[in-house]
Amino acid sequence: MTHTPRLGLPDPARMSEAQRAAHDAIASGPRGRVEGPLAVWLHSAELANNAQALGAFCRFGSSLPPRLSELAILVMGSYWRAGFEWYIHAPIAAKAGVPETVIAAIKAGGTPVFAEPDARAVHDFARELLTAHEVSDETYAFARRQLGDRALVDLVGILGYYGLISMTIKAFRVPVPDGETEPFA
Repeated sequence: MTHTPRLGLPDPARMSEAQRAAHDAIASGPRGRVEGPLAVWLHSAELANNAQALGAFCRFGSSLPPRLSELAILVMGSYWRAGFEWYIHAPIAAKAGVPETVIAAIKAGGTPVFAEPDARAVHDFARELLTAHEVSDETYAFARRQLGDRALVDLVGILGYYGLISMTIKAFRVPVPDGETEPFA
């Protein structure tokens, strides 16, 4: 199978007004640029507008601290083996306080050892939801005790949004930036 990218940023000279507005909204927001899966979404301006707004909340406004939201993003990125997602978020997760040993274990598909019970709750909840397609009563109760109801809802939102990111990366073969190494090669 070839790994040639399938879609990238639409030609700026041919963007519709809606595409240009979506592009400008993304570029002027907290991300500061349009790249990767968000560039692909510009082929559907309405999807780009709605998805990027959800993404801005999930990444920058959820009730989960960055250490936990980035952990959830890494679980999703590893599950899908979404290189662009991993490339962007592994350094952010490390900066937010996710230990390198945890990052390496998640990337390898292993089960990390967590010092913090809230991190274990996020990991186990996300991993179980992805692999079993449900969450056991035991895992749910533990996560609810550690995180609370609002954070659990936000966690599922983060997983859903980054699932969309991951599927976009995989379906359209969104590469890591030129000159960088694909994390899941």
